Amino acid sequence: MERRSIDLVDVLAFVRVVETGSFARAAERLSLSKPVLSRRVARLEEQLGARLLTRTSRGAQPTDIGQTYYCRAANILAELEAAQEVVAEAVTQVAGPIRMTAPLSFGIMHLAPALTDFAALHPKVDLDVEFEDRTVDLAGGGYDLAVRIGILADSSLVARRIAPVRKVVVASSDYLERRGRPAAPADLAGHDILHYAAEPWRFLVEGKWESVRGSVRLRSNNGELLRAAAQAGLGICVLPSFIAAPGIESRELEPVLLDFPLEEAGLHAVMPPGRAATARVRALVDFLVARFGPEPAWDPCWMAGHR
Repeated sequence: MERRSIDLVDVLAFVRVVETGSFARAAERLSLSKPVLSRRVARLEEQLGARLLTRTSRGAQPTDIGQTYYCRAANILAELEAAQEVVAEAVTQVAGPIRMTAPLSFGIMHLAPALTDFAALHPKVDLDVEFEDRTVDLAGGGYDLAVRIGILADSSLVARRIAPVRKVVVASSDYLERRGRPAAPADLAGHDILHYAAEPWRFLVEGKWESVRGSVRLRSNNGELLRAAAQAGLGICVLPSFIAAPGIESRELEPVLLDFPLEEAGLHAVMPPGRAATARVRALVDFLVARFGPEPAWDPCWMAGHR
């Protein structure tokens, strides 16, 4: 015969009767009426097929089998209470492991020093960090957090915007002197292009988005390689400003076409729904938002008038 599931509230009612020695005191402790509590204990006995309590004028005492059941049930309830305390601690204390993933270039250039500072502030947090450009399955891979750049697709994941990620057209001064400085996006058609991906570059021209293609001399999935190629005078490149900034600041790269904004992306923290509630993950996301947003430090004065 198939047994029905035991209601834990029925078990709790029985345990409290044994602990207090009285239906009335147990009912008061559980904020239940005495008849309701009595029915719950009776239902538990019926489901188990055994009498657990002996009722007397002075209260209630467990039977022999009731005493055995009480010892096991009380231990189980204590473990459940301990488990609840663990969860409560997880959502209120900044402690425990965080497994995260982030893009390689941004991770090395900006996230690594930020995570070092975060770890110093929160010594009870254990960080497990992977830098890679592929998009991983967060829930399936056991990740608590991903830092992602781009336009996010709709999903069940929880996302929070950290900062804008702008793009800038750059080339070396030597290259521009040899090949000419483009005055408009259409002028790029006659230049050597250093390309991150196969998609065309899209510029905002007189309120409309225009796509531009050129002769691709070098294609790579790594922005730092493209920056080095641009600094070497191999062509014109569109880079995220956080990658281009060091070359511009050192004057090895010159920004062009600043009057024609490129499509803007975002830097986001992305989390599985359950992980977003933990205090340690919330603390890290808050830290990253404060560190990099709302206007990132890697967009210096040369971008100020073109945002």
